[in-house]
Amino acid sequence: MTDYYRGSGDEGSEQQHPTQGFQGQGFQGSAYPPPPSYGPAVPVGGTATPHRRARRPVALLAAVAIAAAVVGGGTAALVGNYTGGGTDSAGTSVSGTTVSQSSAGTVAGVAQAVAPAIVEINATSTSGESTGSGVIITSDGEIVTNNHVISGASSIKVQLSTGKTYTAQVVGTDADKDLALIKLEGASGLKTATLGNSDQVKVGDQVVAIGSPEGLTGTVTSGIISALNRDVTVAKDEDQGQQLPQRGGGNWPFEFGGQQFNGDTGSSKTTYKALQTDASLNPGNSGGALINMNGEIIGINSAMYAPSSSSASGSSGAGSVGLGFAIPVNTVKSDLSALRSGGTS
Repeated sequence: MTDYYRGSGDEGSEQQHPTQGFQGQGFQGSAYPPPPSYGPAVPVGGTATPHRRARRPVALLAAVAIAAAVVGGGTAALVGNYTGGGTDSAGTSVSGTTVSQSSAGTVAGVAQAVAPAIVEINATSTSGESTGSGVIITSDGEIVTNNHVISGASSIKVQLSTGKTYTAQVVGTDADKDLALIKLEGASGLKTATLGNSDQVKVGDQVVAIGSPEGLTGTVTSGIISALNRDVTVAKDEDQGQQLPQRGGGNWPFEFGGQQFNGDTGSSKTTYKALQTDASLNPGNSGGALINMNGEIIGINSAMYAPSSSSASGSSGAGSVGLGFAIPVNTVKSDLSALRSGGTS
């Protein structure tokens, strides 16, 4: 794109010696007229190159450099938006989460950031001991879980990812939404989860599930959102359908599409809209977190289909087949005030 002049036979023939054109006008020898004050004399045999044109390549290169800088900046901004949004002032974390920038958008990064906020819940009732999961939402130990994980429990023990164990008390329950809020005794300075926005979830979004299937604390699985707004029905009372996820028992009954799975839900039941995921869920994941790739909680895992589990004895039978359901986190957020006030339903 650089302009320059090349000499040619035709162009050369047009050039004149400085003496030509002055013969017969009274000028002899070296008595030539003075050169114009506005430009230098043209050398003999040389090519006239105006200064204005000589500077054009430099200006053009500068313009190209500026354009490249603009394009480069735009590309950087696009990449930043694609990988999860803005960073903090130090440029080390994705906004609203603690997922490191270098690990943003990876299962490993999400697991490392969020796993400390996921707990294992062991509830003891007249029907035995059950295992579920929960999500820490305040540093002093408020934990969201499923109502069916703690319903009817006479004592609740909670184990953190560090292995430390606390006793917990029920703050409030909402059986209609299968949600419960419990509080650890004497806890402080705990790692908390960030609640996201489930209205922004789309089919095909990658997700991570963290919980304690079969009592295996901190188990991480991943998958995608496979459907939205699924009508899932679960039992409301603890003595119907054995909905508590017994360790090794595999019972986690629910109804979907007019069919019963994993046992009988009984006559007292509730239906809610759920996120469907193919992330592997197993007994013990109930009450745990479904997380987007920015490290934000988008759902509370609540039900899964395990074929043959209802007839299995002493084991959970077949494992996950990619049909899991989670209560949208926006349902959780809208219910928090009622749960904190001790509301029951």
